[in-house]
Amino acid sequence: MDDRVAGALSFPEDWPAHPDLSLALNRMGSFDWDLDSGLMHMDQPALDVFDLRAEEYDDQPASLSLRVPEDEGARLDAMVTQALKAGRESYGAYFRCRLRDGSLRWTHTQGFIRRDDEGRPRRILGIVRDASQELADSAARQELDEERRRRTSLVQATSAALASARTVQDVIDVLKNSRGLAHLGATSLVMGLLEAGRIHLVADGPEGSFVPGTRYTRVDERYPMSEVLRTLDPRFIETSDDFATSYPELWDQVGHLGITSAAYLPLIAQARPIGALGLLYNDRVGFAADERNLLVSLGSSIAQSLQRAMLYEQEHDLAEGLQQAMLPRRIPEVPGAQVAVRYRSARMGRDIGGDWYDVIPLPGGRVGAVIGDVQGHDTHAAAVMGQLRIVLRAYAAEGHSPATVMARASVFLHELDTDRFATCNYAEVDLTTGVMQMVRAGHMEPLVRNPDGSCRKLFVEGGLPLGLSAEFGRLDYPVSTVELDPGQTLVFYTDGLVELPDTDFDTGMRLLTDMVRGGPQDIRRLAAQLCDSVDERGGEDDVAVLLLRRDAAPTPQPGGRLRQHVAQNDPEALSSARHMIRAAVRAWGARERADEIELAADELITNALMHTDGGAIVTIRILAGGERRLRVDVEDRSSALPRRRDAGDAGVSGRGLMLVDRLADVWGVESRGGGKCVWGEFLIPERFDRPGRPGRREPHELPDRPAPPDRPGAPGRFGPSRPS
Repeated sequence: MDDRVAGALSFPEDWPAHPDLSLALNRMGSFDWDLDSGLMHMDQPALDVFDLRAEEYDDQPASLSLRVPEDEGARLDAMVTQALKAGRESYGAYFRCRLRDGSLRWTHTQGFIRRDDEGRPRRILGIVRDASQELADSAARQELDEERRRRTSLVQATSAALASARTVQDVIDVLKNSRGLAHLGATSLVMGLLEAGRIHLVADGPEGSFVPGTRYTRVDERYPMSEVLRTLDPRFIETSDDFATSYPELWDQVGHLGITSAAYLPLIAQARPIGALGLLYNDRVGFAADERNLLVSLGSSIAQSLQRAMLYEQEHDLAEGLQQAMLPRRIPEVPGAQVAVRYRSARMGRDIGGDWYDVIPLPGGRVGAVIGDVQGHDTHAAAVMGQLRIVLRAYAAEGHSPATVMARASVFLHELDTDRFATCNYAEVDLTTGVMQMVRAGHMEPLVRNPDGSCRKLFVEGGLPLGLSAEFGRLDYPVSTVELDPGQTLVFYTDGLVELPDTDFDTGMRLLTDMVRGGPQDIRRLAAQLCDSVDERGGEDDVAVLLLRRDAAPTPQPGGRLRQHVAQNDPEALSSARHMIRAAVRAWGARERADEIELAADELITNALMHTDGGAIVTIRILAGGERRLRVDVEDRSSALPRRRDAGDAGVSGRGLMLVDRLADVWGVESRGGGKCVWGEFLIPERFDRPGRPGRREPHELPDRPAPPDRPGAPGRFGPSRPS
């Protein structure tokens, strides 16, 4: 240092401080920074840390800018200034310095601040040292710890993803798609399941790796999966040479794939081997101890998930097989209608419900249509469904009314040893007239699709679900009578079609209505499309669909016949009978006489209900003969023949048979065992002109009219003692 500079400045007596020899031995340099003069003395080891020669440093801290990058220098200056202002006694920092060759090296400095009696900082003594190796070792340890954490996290993440796997394919997809292979460094995987002493290959590995004849292999063959299943120990193939030497037959087939190493793991669940997993690598050799432990741990997690998936598949197959056995094997041909049914099983493992459908042929050109859903999603629900379907079909085939069919089915379910209930829709459709009588037991209302594609919900008054109505003693199911016109389609469905994830019921109904409205005209394609849409929208429940489309009205044939029972004190049944008669008259080409026939039939039914102790059976049919005639029979259980009575000028009662006499072309009474039948016949030619009043023919105009029965009380059209 220049003597003039030294004389002009005041330095501490011990400045510069003599470096400690131990610092040099530990490859540390020292510095002595006088804050009053601003000069900082650095010994040779310190200069070596900065890769400076003695002549390149003039005790000015600014000279270090040659070696300290600007951003690092600014950070160090700010740190020192903060330490001085805060009254701290020391500071320390890691920073990078640029060496002579331009490379950067991590450096560490530690400074101790000397203050005077008044607390003012006067001097900083410190050290500098090369910290590159220290940080390299620390980074390596940190990287190793990070790798271990990553691998542990990988096992945890893979295990969490496997928890949602329901099938074996789900497990394979999780392993392939969760980036587990990429994190492990594996290129691909192969997997085999142990089935009846053989290994069934279920995951093939990379494209082109499948070896013909290895889809099923024996455990005693010379393959790596066979070996790990025999020994129950993992097999780590360290190199391609190891692979070729250990399994030459297999290597001849897969050697072209560039496999450099592989890990084969036995999949063991509950102390029983269930399969084997192989991980194939293309760019690595050898396996460290911690990697082997990780793979063994991962194999254990995969085995547990596989066993659970296999159990789900077995139980699902059992439940689905049971349900399919309970559903009708075939749908009968229904003259006058097209029928399409579809069933979609649940997609959640063994979860399967009690959804069912049925089509029941009934006498007289009628057909019963059923859709239902037993509570629950298990094999018990499917078993209850099968029993309920059988008894409901039996009650319908016995000829009971829809309300009675539903009530008896509810009692049956209530008396079963089960806590399940069921919802159901049952419709009895006369395809000749289109009259449809429907009962709803807690189920969703059906839809009707028109020939032009428009669609609407069909309002049907409902009762309690089957089982519950019997439990609470509310077995009176209301019957709704509507007409299904030619070309219209009745749409029955279960709740899995509208109750979808993240969708409320109203939105689900709107979506269903839109699909029915915009669906194909072919009802089989429409039924399939409705079921397929559930998968597209993420539905997980099972679904049953039944579509019934009435064909164009058939040409009336002689012998057409409809029959219905009308109980006393049952206004719904009376209304339904009227509806049936009106629809039949229109369907059979007698629209011009519809009002007359309906009015006459109504009078006959009312007489039977008012003047006998039981109900009435109404039959309407087309008679064979030269000209078409329509006949209405009303049977009751009373053997007493009706008498004609004079109602008087102000009377109301007593005019019924007089009205029938004026409306019908011919009418009469017949004794039938324990009761009787009052009947009326109406000529229904294509067109007719009637003198006197519309819709009326004189007796002589009715050709080939059968003679009235020659017995008391039933003298015929104009006998001397017609019943009143």
